[in-house]
Amino acid sequence: MRILVDIMSGDKAPLEMFLGAYQAAEENPSIAFSFIGNEAIIRAIAEARAMPLDLPNLQLVHTEGTITMEDAPLSVVREKKDSSMGLGLKMLAEGKGEAFVSAGNTGALHAGSTLIVRRIKGIAKSAIATVLPYQNPTLLIDSGANVEISPETYVQFAKMGSVYMNRIMKVENPRVGLLNIGAERHKGTKTVAEAYQLLEQAEDINFVGNVEGKELPNGACDVLVCDGFSGNIVLKLTEGCAAFLVGKLTDVFTANPLTKVSYLGVKPELKKMKKSLSASEYGGAPLLGLSRTVIKAHGSSDAYAFRNAIRQAIGCVDNKVTYEIAKLVVPELTAKEAETQA
Repeated sequence: MRILVDIMSGDKAPLEMFLGAYQAAEENPSIAFSFIGNEAIIRAIAEARAMPLDLPNLQLVHTEGTITMEDAPLSVVREKKDSSMGLGLKMLAEGKGEAFVSAGNTGALHAGSTLIVRRIKGIAKSAIATVLPYQNPTLLIDSGANVEISPETYVQFAKMGSVYMNRIMKVENPRVGLLNIGAERHKGTKTVAEAYQLLEQAEDINFVGNVEGKELPNGACDVLVCDGFSGNIVLKLTEGCAAFLVGKLTDVFTANPLTKVSYLGVKPELKKMKKSLSASEYGGAPLLGLSRTVIKAHGSSDAYAFRNAIRQAIGCVDNKVTYEIAKLVVPELTAKEAETQA
């Protein structure tokens, strides 16, 4: 197995990306790693940190270009196709690695993955799948890739999400919910109402009906399907509420000398809570529906979060998530065709 890593993309690149990727390479000596980026910069970081680059499982792939957060999505296949992201996706498509991890521009990564790596034959759209840190970890699909989707695509997303939760999160028979403004089956737009009917009729998913936003934190479902517009709002609201809650609790416990004494007694539990609400624990979001494994790490990832994103990539390859998605979502594929998607 070889993991391709974009060292140059992300808010804290290249330092934090290098540190996280290097830790992953040290932890997994049986797995090959390709660090893609400006070789001179990578070597300077390694030298400054006394981190030797002669690991037997480590390869440096030089490129000087970088996709910034301001670049247009299609720049990865046009004027910046030789960037660290563009080159990584090209290597993945050519079979020079089994997975690609990047903390870069989400739009560029999704567009490049679709046009360079391409989707599994028969899948209409790939989607960003993000694990939300609720009472039961909930996979949100789509969390931002597709503003509008057809009713049939909701069903494909439900199947892809179910495979991921089963293979990676070890959830038996994952419960699938449809994001909506009410529990009644007729609620929502025409597209969502049609999607409800198709999900209800699908025999290979465990559909539990509509799920309102207020029910999500209490473990209403294991997979939440929606369009990327609504999903991204849910994702950003969840991240904002988590940060707000932790901040308010900190204010409460540092308000005066008495509360500061109380804080000493609950400090360990508060740390556990903060950790459970952190996106860093999951590291990144897979782009499900592609013919190869692509993981989108959070743009603000530090070394810890980026290392966890790489762990996700390894887990997806080990558990043949892409292959299992191909088998379930597109059953008409031959065994040979499905195997090529793994």
